[in-house]
Amino acid sequence: MQITVTRDVFRLAEVFTISRGSRTEAQVLTVRITDGGVTGWGECVPYARYDETLDSVTAEIEALPETFDREALYDLLPAGAARNAVDCALWDLAAKQAGKRVWELAGLAAPGPEITAYTLSLDTPAKMRAQAAKHAHRPLLKIKLGTPDDMPRLEAVRAGAPNAEIIIDANEGWSAEVYADLAPHLLRLGVTLVEQPLPASEDEALIGMDRPVPVCADESCHDRSSLPALKGKYDMVNIKLDKTGGLTEALRLRDEARDQGYDIMVGCMVGSSLAMAPATLVAQGARVTDLDGPLLLAEDRDHALCFDAAGVHPPDANLWG
Repeated sequence: MQITVTRDVFRLAEVFTISRGSRTEAQVLTVRITDGGVTGWGECVPYARYDETLDSVTAEIEALPETFDREALYDLLPAGAARNAVDCALWDLAAKQAGKRVWELAGLAAPGPEITAYTLSLDTPAKMRAQAAKHAHRPLLKIKLGTPDDMPRLEAVRAGAPNAEIIIDANEGWSAEVYADLAPHLLRLGVTLVEQPLPASEDEALIGMDRPVPVCADESCHDRSSLPALKGKYDMVNIKLDKTGGLTEALRLRDEARDQGYDIMVGCMVGSSLAMAPATLVAQGARVTDLDGPLLLAEDRDHALCFDAAGVHPPDANLWG
């Protein structure tokens, strides 16, 4: 089995800003695994929030032995970006070798399109209102917030897109006091979900706090081992393959989280259609799908995912799976 890792850069259509900073491009790692003349591939986005860099993740992948399978991968790499790209490449490889689609190999029903959120990046209220108006035709908008001065931004987005469903991602940017102050206004403005309002290290403050709309764990939830610490704090979990370490764990996390009473959100880092393709399988029937990474790019992979009024569609076999 031969493994190669390459770095790819995709320009963003616009500057993308969250509470931690701005970017103009998506830097990703593409993993290709070749066995018996057949090649499968996967993509990951190393994330500094989790102490990952392009170099560190590349080193993890290049240190793998010559032969292993998906189950052995659990013992070789921790949950994170490196395991994600390798796991998804192994799924793609297996599908090509078997002449089947990944969902068939995984025992899943044939997937269909899912409505996805479209993300508005953090900006001034006036610019966020303009962004919202430009995308007011979309049924679900996600707003990047995470500062003490977010109320004018939220009001501006609602004014720009009066009929869209709105969800909020604070990216750990609020204190308990800021969240408590904003919370009563969320229902009035039609917000249906708040994602990770407090830092993961401080989310104990959510226990006993009023949650007028569901609160979703993102940075606080990586894989199944995260679930015990979420009790009493969150109503939903955001499953991202770069956190779970691939499709294998993402499907297991989805099932176990549902069994424990959590609603499901399926999200993404800013990457190409190759990164989103496996996540479309996890997103089937999710309460919220947030796989808009390719919509934020100025360029994408060949055979890119299809986005239309029905949502994001499962991948063509020429892309993945």
